[in-house]
Amino acid sequence: MTTTKPTLFSEIENVINELNPETISIERKEVLQPLIDFIQSKLSENKEIRINFICTHNSRRSHLSQVWAQTMANYFNIKNVSCYSGGTEATALFPMVAETLQNSGFQINSISKNENPIYSIKYSDNEHPIIGFSKKLDDDFNPKSEFAAIMTCDSANEACPFVPGAEKRIPITFEDPKAFDNTPQQAEKYNERSLQIATEMFYVFSQINS
Repeated sequence: MTTTKPTLFSEIENVINELNPETISIERKEVLQPLIDFIQSKLSENKEIRINFICTHNSRRSHLSQVWAQTMANYFNIKNVSCYSGGTEATALFPMVAETLQNSGFQINSISKNENPIYSIKYSDNEHPIIGFSKKLDDDFNPKSEFAAIMTCDSANEACPFVPGAEKRIPITFEDPKAFDNTPQQAEKYNERSLQIATEMFYVFSQINS
């Protein structure tokens, strides 16, 4: 039986088609390898693949990682992948992150508007939206066991030597685009970080033998 490849929104497909994983250095590929190994081992054992991307405030890099990882799992038709995000503390999903994803073709809808807004983030007509909001890593929204904790920032990596319930703890850190907030380069730098994360998640899921 042949399985139909899921379809993403065309604008997202166009962004993915422009990504170049050959720009990823050998050193960086070594950083990404433990995540590839985790996904492959779970897939080989026919188990659920749960990935929780963790940063200090769960406001920028962890959300970009969660969204692009879930999208790439869909793009490469890797089943049973659930991506999450959390922080060592909860703040709010930074609006520029939502705007950056929207500019890449994601459908972003605000579900609730308060100090910690909740967003619906869709990458395909037929898939559940990703629910984006800032939360602590052990929030009830997140898995409690049998997941990989991906530390996306140095401060969370250092502050969180132990993540309760995590089967694997893998540091894959990214530079914070927050450094460019309220500067003329803000949109450019957020897009740059988003595309780096997209490229690396593309590489990760392209290495999986399904």
